Amino acid sequence: MEPDEIRRLFDLSGKVAVVTGGSGGLGKAAALALASFGASVVITARRLEALQEAAEDIARAGGRVLPVSCDITDERSVQAMVRRTVEEMGGVDILLTAAGIAKRSPAEEMALEDWEQVLATNVKGTFLCCQAAGREMIRQGRGGKMITVSSVRGRLGHPLGYAAYSTSKGAVDQLTRQLAVEWAKYRINVNSIAPCIFRTPLTEPVLSDPRSARLFLERIPWGRAAEPEDFMGAVVFLASAASDFVTGQILYVDGGNLAGG
Repeated sequence: MEPDEIRRLFDLSGKVAVVTGGSGGLGKAAALALASFGASVVITARRLEALQEAAEDIARAGGRVLPVSCDITDERSVQAMVRRTVEEMGGVDILLTAAGIAKRSPAEEMALEDWEQVLATNVKGTFLCCQAAGREMIRQGRGGKMITVSSVRGRLGHPLGYAAYSTSKGAVDQLTRQLAVEWAKYRINVNSIAPCIFRTPLTEPVLSDPRSARLFLERIPWGRAAEPEDFMGAVVFLASAASDFVTGQILYVDGGNLAGG
């Protein structure tokens, strides 16, 4: 291949990407990265007003963006979001499921309501979005790229009460592999990005406490939490033609966390 052809492997011009959790740190970073490489981006969150900052950042960077309110735990809401994406943007080529929650408490004290909410958001919500986008990708007949967002917690336990969260991310890992196998015949790549702890507003309470921060950071050989910018390269790779023969994989963006345990 010529150098220009190699560079074009990462070109997302003409593609339509849906990013759930577009108001969060990872979702905003992913949406901006996809738009910067040429994709039109639909960003979703429960509250439309929460998407304003992300939409403005993407627009300033020259990207085409559509903010859409969506409750990923509600099947009809997810289907409506995908329908609107198709009607206004022309299809769905890329899905990234950044929406998720974490509720921490010792397993013996965890309220069933908290357990169910985490599983409903992180597992059911991921499945509903993949299912709705997958149906459209299959109908379109031009393949697609799906990127779920997992975590190192899907492989590693942690002493700070992650029973629900770790279980949900383990399920996301296996869902990713299952969909990759089922949908390979449609040329739909399904992969996951599994980060260690990222510095976002959601993790600030953990990282601002010296004891809990030490429990996380001492497990990361690079010695720091990840920043949203660390997420961008993996997103573009898995969304682009550069990863056409990569599917069913869990890509750890973790500063060596998993390598060291």
